[in-house]
Amino acid sequence: MSPDLHTRYLGLELSGPVIASASPLTGRLEDLLRLEDAGAAAVVLPSLFEEEVIDEEQTLHDHLERGVGTFAESTDYFPDMPELELGAERHLRLLSEAKERLNIPVIASLNAVHPGSWQRYAGEFVDAGADAIELNLYAMATDPDKDAAAVEAAYLEVIAAVRAAIPVPLAVKLSPYLSSTAHFAAAAVAAGVDGLVLFNRFYTPDLDLKTFGVLPTLELSTSADLRLPLRWIAVLRPQLPRTSLAATSGVHTSADVAKALLVGADVACMTSALLHHGAEHVSSVLDGLEVWLEENLYESVDQLRGSASAAGVADPGQFERAQYVRLLTDARRH
Repeated sequence: MSPDLHTRYLGLELSGPVIASASPLTGRLEDLLRLEDAGAAAVVLPSLFEEEVIDEEQTLHDHLERGVGTFAESTDYFPDMPELELGAERHLRLLSEAKERLNIPVIASLNAVHPGSWQRYAGEFVDAGADAIELNLYAMATDPDKDAAAVEAAYLEVIAAVRAAIPVPLAVKLSPYLSSTAHFAAAAVAAGVDGLVLFNRFYTPDLDLKTFGVLPTLELSTSADLRLPLRWIAVLRPQLPRTSLAATSGVHTSADVAKALLVGADVACMTSALLHHGAEHVSSVLDGLEVWLEENLYESVDQLRGSASAAGVADPGQFERAQYVRLLTDARRH
């Protein structure tokens, strides 16, 4: 009998441990259907960024106002225009269509900037049918007058406000740059979070030496990027035994998924690998995971999970300073 791949994440029953996380691939209905067919247990739709919504609304307003005051006729002349979908409307339509066509959970992702916006957009996503909400805490702390405690307090206020506004499960995608990850993780759970996604990837800009312009860059992850979430999930799993944990960044192969489960993740989220190989890559990863489980005599994902967390290894310090000291010692010997 094949190993049982079923798992739970955010209280949702899933057919397997691989989730397609937010990317351009989850922004098209036809690709969402392909991901489901390939075995993705859930999908996270592309994040709604409030700045994008505001920019689109302002651009439309500027176009409609162009010419007003120049000719008297311009105040009552509007050219024929196709029906427009601004940022929020586009996300809500995709969510509604995905819920209508897919049989797997659909998770909506959100990144807002203004007080009140987080819970307003989250509420709209819930009304459109989202099975869960993922708060994408993607922000750089650049204000020298705001200390780490103030930054984290602002995040916790957002979490508490959204938790009070929605009835569905709530996850938070964390930054790897928090000053005290374990403390904030526990505080986020206390504020009402059902799951933590580790970690958000901050795409760093480059500089054009000819124009001195700042260039956006996109570099896909590799399996090496999984090491940071592996370390922290291993540390957090015994500390937050009832909290859902998701590994993201660097999940490319069945071996990567197995490692994430071993340290205590409930699911592994894929983005870069799917952009590189296509939706069908999920199927090959799940097949490889089944083979690995059989070869290592595991009957299920549940049996595997957490076997190598900080609570399950002989020396928990391997996830902390001991690993660093060992590397330095080995380097000196060579």
